[in-house]
Amino acid sequence: MPCWGIAEVSAELTDAALAAHLAEVAGRLLVTVRESALFAPKALGAAGDATANQFLVHALREQRAEDGLLSEEMKCDGTRLAMSRVWIVDPVDGTREYGEARADWAVHVGLAVDGVATLGAVALPGADQGRGLVLRSDAPRAVLPPPARLRMVVSRTRPAREATLVAEAIGAELVAMGSAGAKAMAVILGDADIYLHSGGQYEWDSCAPVAVALAHGLHCSRIDGSPLVYNQADVYMPDLLICRKEHAAMVLEQVARIPA
Repeated sequence: MPCWGIAEVSAELTDAALAAHLAEVAGRLLVTVRESALFAPKALGAAGDATANQFLVHALREQRAEDGLLSEEMKCDGTRLAMSRVWIVDPVDGTREYGEARADWAVHVGLAVDGVATLGAVALPGADQGRGLVLRSDAPRAVLPPPARLRMVVSRTRPAREATLVAEAIGAELVAMGSAGAKAMAVILGDADIYLHSGGQYEWDSCAPVAVALAHGLHCSRIDGSPLVYNQADVYMPDLLICRKEHAAMVLEQVARIPA
């Protein structure tokens, strides 16, 4: 095995490999912070957010200095809006679940190119019985066939009205889960088949998950079927749909039937 220096290893990383590496390392940092047992749950969330954000921001500025950067935990100065390539990160997606030592939280590292979620990685540090898991756009895995009864993943604290109505209309089972990243990855991992959200999110909630889902051959759009567009001045994203392609038309049709 060749012995590379740090600079040489960094130079070898593609954008996708960098995203995966950053998401994995940030996840390990977050687990370490939690295992320190120094913080109450609310304070733990703040400490974890700050720690992971500092790592991701400094690392991306070091490794991709010419690119734009948008992070949930960093004030945006607007310079990214003039850039074609913008990294969009969520240091802890599901802060509440992270603080409660649940498994359904994530780290998002995505790259949008000209507004399109092009590549990324989602780390699930609490998955696989605590051993952690990273799903990445450059290493798609086979998505398992759906069961006879479809499963729709929804928020465990505030299920979206549209999601519950569509689930009832198509006879889908509701599966409650925490973070947006965990929900999106559940479709890839075979724990759910449809992720329909209409309660409002931000670009960092979905950029990396959408990039990974697209790489796995899934359908990703707004709930009216229009594209998801990133690196906007207003980073609020009202809704999204991630599902198998064969289910997209059915779900979108049911959403369109819901009275305003």
